[in-house]
Amino acid sequence: MAMRLFLIYVLVELAVVVALVSTIGFGWTLLVVIGTFALGLVLAGSQMRRQIQQLRVGLAAPRGAVPDGALVALGTVLTVVPGLVTSALGLLLLLPPTRAAARPVVTALAARGLGRVPLIVTTAGNMHQPHRGEYIDGEVVDVTDVEQPRLPKHPDVA
Repeated sequence: MAMRLFLIYVLVELAVVVALVSTIGFGWTLLVVIGTFALGLVLAGSQMRRQIQQLRVGLAAPRGAVPDGALVALGTVLTVVPGLVTSALGLLLLLPPTRAAARPVVTALAARGLGRVPLIVTTAGNMHQPHRGEYIDGEVVDVTDVEQPRLPKHPDVA
């Protein structure tokens, strides 16, 4: 599955670059690729700062904070991945109006995905492992709970 997705990604990106080179030339295509990458990095940096500031302020809109942060992260990754199509998708996800439109879709996909996958919560195991040579001198006492003996009932008491 992952190999097919990667093959589709490569073919789409290659088709777009070839079409752009044949339309505007190699030099302009190279400038467009570099420009979208640079614009994506600048926009990603500003949106990341904005997300961090919202978290510091106290989440003015807590309902959209998690999907918004996930979309900013996805948009940042897509702008860093080489290619015009991924950079364009990343730029779209970094724009606040587009994120507002994509937020319900991401929330629905996450809810559907969580419904299929069991949630497993574990606690951190043995956080402190003793070094070699350290030991605890102690004694193990095996305790068995037994029922307390009851006093016999007095014949005078009813």
